[in-house]
Amino acid sequence: MTTYMKIFEERISGLAKGVDETVDSWFLMSSPAPVVTVVLVYLAFVLKIGPEYMKNRKPMDLKRIMVFYNAFQVCYSIWMCRTSFKESNVMASILSKKCEIHRTREQNLALYSGAWFYFFSKIIDLLDTTFFVLRKKNNQVSFLHVYHHTITVLFSWGYLKYAPGEQGVIIGILNSGVHIIMYFYYMVAAMGPQYQKYLWWKKYMTTIQLIQFVLILGYMLTVGAKGCNMPKTLTFFFVGNTIIFLYLFGNFYRKTYQKNKTVDANGNAMHSGGRSMNLAQSALRAAGGMGCMPMQTKNNNNNNVDYKPYIDLNNNSVKPLKME
Repeated sequence: MTTYMKIFEERISGLAKGVDETVDSWFLMSSPAPVVTVVLVYLAFVLKIGPEYMKNRKPMDLKRIMVFYNAFQVCYSIWMCRTSFKESNVMASILSKKCEIHRTREQNLALYSGAWFYFFSKIIDLLDTTFFVLRKKNNQVSFLHVYHHTITVLFSWGYLKYAPGEQGVIIGILNSGVHIIMYFYYMVAAMGPQYQKYLWWKKYMTTIQLIQFVLILGYMLTVGAKGCNMPKTLTFFFVGNTIIFLYLFGNFYRKTYQKNKTVDANGNAMHSGGRSMNLAQSALRAAGGMGCMPMQTKNNNNNNVDYKPYIDLNNNSVKPLKME
């Protein structure tokens, strides 16, 4: 028993030691325990504790908090994109034949620092799911959503701790760029129904995410083919995880948009199997409860009147708003 305990302690001690002692001294980077604890608390809250707590309560009014949160995320993402371009040699690595990267100690620390801020942004992103739960939008707490947030936290931590490489810079830039667009959309949506007319482009956010994954996959395959002096294990993991994301997001896109093309006279989307789904409900599922789609209803004289539904972000309801 003593021998097993000693082996266990040695392996735990080995996990606590990363690629750089300075990185090991940073917040949440000393060992796997802090970040694993954060993830476990997140999963427990969004999957069990939060839904149980909100079960017999009204959805929380988080409008102001969400506007501020999404505005902060936009600014944070812009800053990370700018910093990544400024502090890295990413373009030189892409254009060179063997992507040979030579760094000084100071340049390495600059790279590690950027990777830490990217990792911490993934911690902040966990609030997305928390807001869903507190606003009783539990249908948005899907496998795709929870898996995406969980794996990005764990992977970005492991990348910085054990195998930081130039590959992560490209991913950070692409992902932060997508987040600028995504969180700007959510910010406008949270500002109120009067801004819904500006959110016609929600469908293209998923398309942008898919393009991001294709670009990442192409870059990683290029890195592997060129034999770059970057951690090969990291490259293989990036490729595998990107393929998983491509499948999950592609499946989401197909189910959300391509199966709702036929619309009947009442404004309902008809599935290939004959089942109908209200377009407003479809929009809720597709855009995280923040989009809108047109529908048609009848007035007291039995005449068709055009309406556009908007989402009340505070009470999770869909209300008709008469077209101007």
